[in-house]
This record gives sequence, C-alpha cells and structure tokens, in this order.
Amino acid sequence: MSSTPRRLASKQNGTSELDDLRNRLVRAIARSDQPSSDFDLNPDVDLPPNRKLRPAGVLMAVIPDPLEPRLVLTKRSSALKHHPGQIAFPGGKVDPDDDGPVAAALREASEEIGLPRSHVEVLGQLAPHETVTGFEVTPLLGMIDRPTAFIAEAGEVAEVFEVPLRHCLDRSLYSVQSRRWRGQSRAYFTVPWGPYYIWGATARILRGLAERMADDAD
Repeated sequence: MSSTPRRLASKQNGTSELDDLRNRLVRAIARSDQPSSDFDLNPDVDLPPNRKLRPAGVLMAVIPDPLEPRLVLTKRSSALKHHPGQIAFPGGKVDPDDDGPVAAALREASEEIGLPRSHVEVLGQLAPHETVTGFEVTPLLGMIDRPTAFIAEAGEVAEVFEVPLRHCLDRSLYSVQSRRWRGQSRAYFTVPWGPYYIWGATARILRGLAERMADDAD
C-alpha cells in the first residue's frame, strides 16, 4: 500500500492546512498530562502498587492529506503468540539498544511497516498507557512528511491500512463493550471502522487523543 500526501493548499489567512492540523495535534499533546489505562473502565480491579511495567512505544502516524487526513494502523499476524489478529499501532517493547520508548516506536515502525524514521516528523508524545499485559506504552504522535510505500513485515503484520483521522476523533463513534478475561468481566472501548474491529489499548489511546482534540474545539 502506498500513501502520498497531496499538495497542501494555502488558506486565505496565509497558513496551510498542514500547519493547522499540526498545530491542533501539538496542542492536543500539550494537554496529555494524565496517563490512561486498560483499567480505566474497570475501577474495581485491584492493581498492586509495586507492580513493574515493561516499557514500550507505539507510533500514531498521521498522513496529512488536506482532503482526508488518515492514521496508519496494522492488523497483527494471526501467527503471533500475543494478540494475534488484533488492530494495533506500529510499535513494541523497548529493546536494550533503544534510547527509550520514542526510539522503540520509530524502530518498530521501520521494521513492521517499512516506514523510515526520516519520513516522520515527530510532534511529541502522549501520556503513557498501562495495558493489562503489563506494559507501559508511550504513544508517539508524528506526521508522515513525504510519500511512503508501506511494506508489512510478514512475521508480525498481516496488513497495513489507513483510517480517516476524523473517524478516530469522533467520540460518538466509540462504544464500551465487555468480555470475560482471566475469569473476570472486562470493559473496554471500541471504535470499529469497516472490517476492522479497533478495541482495547489501541481504541483507548485513540479515545484519549479524541478527547484532547475536542477540548481544542470547545
């Protein structure tokens, strides 16, 4: 799949649509001061105060098409041991050679979908998100600033696809569902798009961005 940002037209006030989108995203990052968690909708869960979380980083990569900005997501390989077939951001755990979760997110995006680090304009990072699997995930928000052909790493990624950013930012499209997990009922956010069932940590992180972008419009 290839994605090429179209030529960005200037507005009458002299700022480009790209600048407008970038500024809104940067302001959203500035509001991201409260960590989120897979347990946000499950307040009765008793979490050990001394638990140790493994650091990870994911990339929320925005394609700045002025007609339809899009977000890049992946469908994980069904052969994976953990979370097979689920929808996720490119990213993964912090390796010893990574300089923190930001570096991990960029490295994993390069490995998983063939997105060169040099093609990403890093805007900043959102507050970390704790997952039920024991990771502290740092979402890195960036814009793809040049044409890029995505190449899925077959061992980890079944598909690379794009979702309209407006869909991810529309809070009315989110719903709360639940299922049994480790013997208990667990509630979680979902924001399906077409054939893709976006839920869990991915949906919760997107919901957080949607909330902060909505604050900007109020």
